[in-house]
Amino acid sequence: MEKIVDQIKKLKIEKNAVVLAHNYQIPEIQDLADFTGDSLELARKATEVKDAAMIVFCGVRFMAETAKILNQEKKVLLPAYDAGCPLADMAKVEDVLKLKEENPGVPVVSYVNTSAEVKAVSDVCCTSSNAPKIVKNIPVDTVIFLPDKNLGYFVQKQVPEKRLILWDGYCFVHRMFTLNDLKKGRERYPDAEIIVHPECDPEIQDNADFVLSTSGMLKRAKESQSKKFIIGTEEGLIYRLKKENPEKEFFSLGAARVCFNMKKTTLERLKECMEKETNEVILSDEIVKKAKHALESMIKYI
Repeated sequence: MEKIVDQIKKLKIEKNAVVLAHNYQIPEIQDLADFTGDSLELARKATEVKDAAMIVFCGVRFMAETAKILNQEKKVLLPAYDAGCPLADMAKVEDVLKLKEENPGVPVVSYVNTSAEVKAVSDVCCTSSNAPKIVKNIPVDTVIFLPDKNLGYFVQKQVPEKRLILWDGYCFVHRMFTLNDLKKGRERYPDAEIIVHPECDPEIQDNADFVLSTSGMLKRAKESQSKKFIIGTEEGLIYRLKKENPEKEFFSLGAARVCFNMKKTTLERLKECMEKETNEVILSDEIVKKAKHALESMIKYI
C-alpha cells in the first residue's frame, strides 16, 4: 500500500491536483487527501485552491458536481464514477417541476444532496447544518423542502412557524439506526453522549442528546467534556473522530452502518483516474449557471 500511496502523492505534484475526500471515505483515502470534510466544505475549499489545475473528488457524484459548479474553470475528476447517491436520485427534475407547478410561488429549498439538474430548478440550497436557518430566513410562510424528509422533520421542529412541503426521500444508511440501538447504547455506555445525524428517523432524533451534521459532530466532540460518544452516522466519520480526539472513545449507534457508494473509491481507482485523467465531471453552462445561483443564494439566508 505504501508504494501506491507514494505514486498518488507523486501524481498530485505532476498533475497540480488537489485531492478532496468526504468524511465517509475509507481511512486510506482520508489520510491521503489534502482536505477532508462534508460535501459543501470540500466544494468551498476547492474554490480557495487557486493554483490547482485539477480537483479529484473522493466522494459520490452530486458532491463532485457541486465542486464543478463552484469551480467551472477547473477539471474535476470523480475516481468512482459509478458512486451515486440513492437519496439524491429520489428527486427527479420532472417531479420537482411538477410540484412547483402545483404550488405556484412557493420556493424550492434543496438539500445539497441533490443532482446538479435539481439544484438548477431550485431557488436555494442548504446543508444539514444550516437548513433551519435558511428556511427561517426565507421571507415566505411555505417552502418546498427536498429530498430528505427526516432532515425536513428536523427543520420543521426548529422552525414551527413555517409550513414545509416535504419530499418523500430518505438516506437508506441513516434509516438503518433503530430505537433499540439507541436504548442499548444508553444501557451499555450511560455516560456517553449520543449524537445522531438529522437524516436519521424522527424517533432517533427525539431520543438522542444532539442532532448534528458531520461537521457539527466533529466540533461537538472536540469541545465537549465527555470522554465517550455514541455516533449515529456513516461509520467513516468515526475514523476521523478517533484520529482527531485520541483521548476519547467513539462507538457506532448499533452495528456500524456503511454507505457502499462512499466505499467505492479505492487507492487503485484514485491512482488510475489521476494517471489517465478519466471520469471528468462535465456539466452544461446553463446547468452550472442556474445551480450556482441556488448555491450562492444560500449565503444570503445564513
